[in-house]
Amino acid sequence: MHRTFRSITLALAALIALAVTACGGGGGGGSSGGTASAAASNNNVSTTPNGNTNATAHAANVAPITVDNGISGVPNMPFVSVTVCAPGTSNCQTIDHVLVDTGSWGLRLFASQLTSAAALPQQTDASGNALAECMQFFDGYTWGPVRLADVKISGETASALPVQLIDPNYAAVPASCSNTGTARNTPGALAANGILGIGVFKHDCGAACAQQAIAGTYYACSGTSCTSIAVEERLQVANPVPYFATDNNGVIVSLPAIAPSGATSVDGQLIFGIGTAANNGLGSATVLTVDAMRGVFATSENGTTYASSFIDSGSTGLFFATNQMSACASPNSDYYCPASTTQFSAINRGANGVASAVTFSVGNASNIAQNRAGAAALPLLAGPAFVGSTVFDWGLPFFYGRNVYAAIEQQSTPGGVGPYFAY
Repeated sequence: MHRTFRSITLALAALIALAVTACGGGGGGGSSGGTASAAASNNNVSTTPNGNTNATAHAANVAPITVDNGISGVPNMPFVSVTVCAPGTSNCQTIDHVLVDTGSWGLRLFASQLTSAAALPQQTDASGNALAECMQFFDGYTWGPVRLADVKISGETASALPVQLIDPNYAAVPASCSNTGTARNTPGALAANGILGIGVFKHDCGAACAQQAIAGTYYACSGTSCTSIAVEERLQVANPVPYFATDNNGVIVSLPAIAPSGATSVDGQLIFGIGTAANNGLGSATVLTVDAMRGVFATSENGTTYASSFIDSGSTGLFFATNQMSACASPNSDYYCPASTTQFSAINRGANGVASAVTFSVGNASNIAQNRAGAAALPLLAGPAFVGSTVFDWGLPFFYGRNVYAAIEQQSTPGGVGPYFAY
């Protein structure tokens, strides 16, 4: 998920053959420095950061990740459970199948799923305006009020954190919000029960929205009427990780390698902190710093440079534009359909000048859809959808067989001060 100034790239495309939805595509090679297990299976796959059993899966800074068919049968979607509480109380509720997204910043849950016991207070600005937010993606948007919650994931807590409650019935959706694609205002439309944005920034819009009103972002609402306004950063929907008491400088997404044919489900880990505990060391991972305003680096492939590239667990494959293979015939034209599985190579280059070679494979999406047989993890999906000529979206297939690190802006780590990605 990627927004242009603090981008969010939730790109939902349908493999019509099985009526599934995807967020990006591609297949990752081996890790340059991660310690994830390389075991592969056509069945369930499970690993921990050190390739051991799940005995340590519930350490205070570790949350289990599951890639499964979720609530809508969509492949390549990593999920965790998140607990939210009315601030300072024990009035809490745990929501499962929340999408883990390294390409966005902030927690978004559906108002329809919260009970009255877990009612969350409204966020207001210094003038007393009730704040609402529109989050626009490549192909759609979410809308709803900004509320305050104590956010708990495994043993970590962020107190009184601004979150978005997705609610299509809150006021009237402004035209400047709804003019971007499809409404993702129900779990079925989003293919998840929420989004956990834990990428490289602290807030989902940052200084841009603090300095001026930007249409399609934050609004002040009175009754059914909402007006675009500027919102200072401390009131914006926030990445919970930098607001944890410890393990707050970044995250690691650790998923095992899987066979090209896919897996029915995959178990991995979301690990909080980089170099803050025995289980989250940076090791020999390659650090690629990113543009401090947009969170992007450069990818070069087959003579083309994609200057606005990013690593995004919220996309279900690799999305990039190329003439090296054809898109599938309609209705699967969002994806590539090479005659046979084809391997490619690329170079990722960070703002720090560090380069990292990556190999990946792309399969025929129509054949994958026909032979999927319930597999939730599909490492060969790729497509041209949603992205322009400058974007290479390294989606979830890039994560299989790697530890992928996202270091948060202004936070110190063994690899330097964020923001950066490493793998």
